[in-house]
Parts: sequence; structure tokens; C-alpha cells
Amino acid sequence: MQTKPCPFCAETIQAAAIKCRFCGEFLNSEKAKALVADPDADSESSEEEDEIDENILFAGRPSLWGMAPAVVKGIVVISIAWLLIRLPLEGYANSLLNLKLTATQAFAIGRYRVMAGGAIGAIVILILLLKAFKLKMIYYEVNADRIEWSRGILDRRVDNVDMFRVVDLKMRRSLLDCIFGVGTVALITTDKTDPEFVFEKVRDCRYLYDVIKKASLEADRKTGVVHLE
Repeated sequence: MQTKPCPFCAETIQAAAIKCRFCGEFLNSEKAKALVADPDADSESSEEEDEIDENILFAGRPSLWGMAPAVVKGIVVISIAWLLIRLPLEGYANSLLNLKLTATQAFAIGRYRVMAGGAIGAIVILILLLKAFKLKMIYYEVNADRIEWSRGILDRRVDNVDMFRVVDLKMRRSLLDCIFGVGTVALITTDKTDPEFVFEKVRDCRYLYDVIKKASLEADRKTGVVHLE
């Protein structure tokens, strides 16, 4: 029985095999034919991918901790909605204000009160979920030449700032930021579209700060840019 090595995993397989029983790759594909013709092609492509990955100095998304103020406001509103559902306000109004509501009127007010409280709570939860999803759709990527970020849910937008345009940067961390391991890095640039850019509540913010500082100085040196105060 004639055998041959698999071009993907190098295991010995039958010469007439169409699919490798070890790695599961199909041997009649264009990729397999290319590997048979040039065995070094796969390793070269892997080296190129590794080189591209190494060029990325930082990649990440904002932390959900950035939603803390909105969550606090949401909890307050939801608490009010819960009180609106639980407390029989029509009874209090009838006794304190002496409105003399009939049983039918009191029942109708109570029903609308519960519906209003439930609707308010549902709307607040929906808004918070939408904000969380929108926040997680933001993606930052930093390499030696530029800073790139994308955002948007249905309308996806991608912008970038050249590294040599970075004039100054600052890092801010509150006590709670330090506890949760996040921080904010703000950039001042000479870019007309985005003169100020902020990495909101990202993890490894100190590493990001050092990376941008070093990369911007190196970009200034390469391009011969001098930023005047």
C-alpha cells in the first residue's frame, strides 16, 4: 500500500486519501496543492501573521466599569419604579387628600401605577443593556505608527491618529479605578478631526500610557517632528 506524508501535519497517510485522518484537513483543496508545490509556504505565511501580530502594541476594549455612573442613576430610577409598583399610592391619596375615590377609580389608578412602574423599570434596564453593548463595540488598537479605534453598532466607523501627531498624554485613575484595575488615558494631538482622544476605562492603562509615550517619541524622531509649546 502506497503512503505519503500529510502536507499539513506530516503524518503518514494513504496516497489515495482525500482527507487526513489525523488533522482532518482536505488534501484536494487549493491550500493543500500549494503546500505540496511549496512546503515552506505555510511557514512563511505563519511568520508573516506573527510579524503582523507583533506590530500591535496594544489592543483592547473599554471596561464595563466605565458605566458605573449610569448604573448608579439606573438603580435610583429602578428603585423609584419599584416603589411605584409596591406602594398603594391611590390609598394614601384617598386617605390623606380626602379625594373620595370609588373602588373602580382606585383599582384603575392602581393598575396604571403598576403598569407605569413596570414600564419605567423595563426602559431603564433596556437603556443600560444598550449602553453596555455599545461600549463593548468600541475597539482600540495601537501600533508603532498610529492609534486606531472603531465603534458603532449598525453604522461601524473606524478612525485613526498618526503617532507623530501625539503632543501630550495623561493618565487618570480614581481609587475605585485602582481597585478594579482600570484607568483612563487622554491624548492631546495635532489632528484636526480628533484633537483630544480618550481611552475610557481600559485595563493595563499604565502599560498603554508607556507604550504610547515611547512610540510617539520614536515617531517624532523618525519623522523629524518637533512639537512647539
